[in-house]
Amino acid sequence: MTQTVPNTTTRTITATVNGEQVTAEVAVRTLLSDFLRHTCELTGTHVGCEQGVCGACTVLVDGEAVRSCLMLAVQVDGRTVETVESLAEEGELSTFQAAMKSHHGLQCGFCTPGILMSVAAERRGDPVERVEGEVLGGHICRCTGYAGIRAAIRETWSKGAQA
Repeated sequence: MTQTVPNTTTRTITATVNGEQVTAEVAVRTLLSDFLRHTCELTGTHVGCEQGVCGACTVLVDGEAVRSCLMLAVQVDGRTVETVESLAEEGELSTFQAAMKSHHGLQCGFCTPGILMSVAAERRGDPVERVEGEVLGGHICRCTGYAGIRAAIRETWSKGAQA
């Protein structure tokens, strides 16, 4: 008697990525960061430490900030994923992106996508001090000293705008 063994090394997933439905066959051990960068060709999600510490790979899954280097692609099956590429609308920078630019909140830019996505996940009713602490406490930036990033967060919050 021949028994069919199910394929346990790959799985077909469907997720909404930046507003578009994506269906792909992925190895079950594929990291979300690798799925986004290699399968979806969304290279704005940066991979830094691969341990969830630096925050460079932060994306939104169902509106919540997650480290894509710590999440498997199969975990987003049926869910919504937003990357840094989703922030600019019709070629225009988001409010927070523009504030980061005007306050020189980035230099090399490696950590910037993760910071942008973490701020995008924050709720407007939260005090700016909590947002600064929460966001910057979870990101490592070796270039800026954080002053420009803090100024950009404060400007965005003072306008009451979405990131």
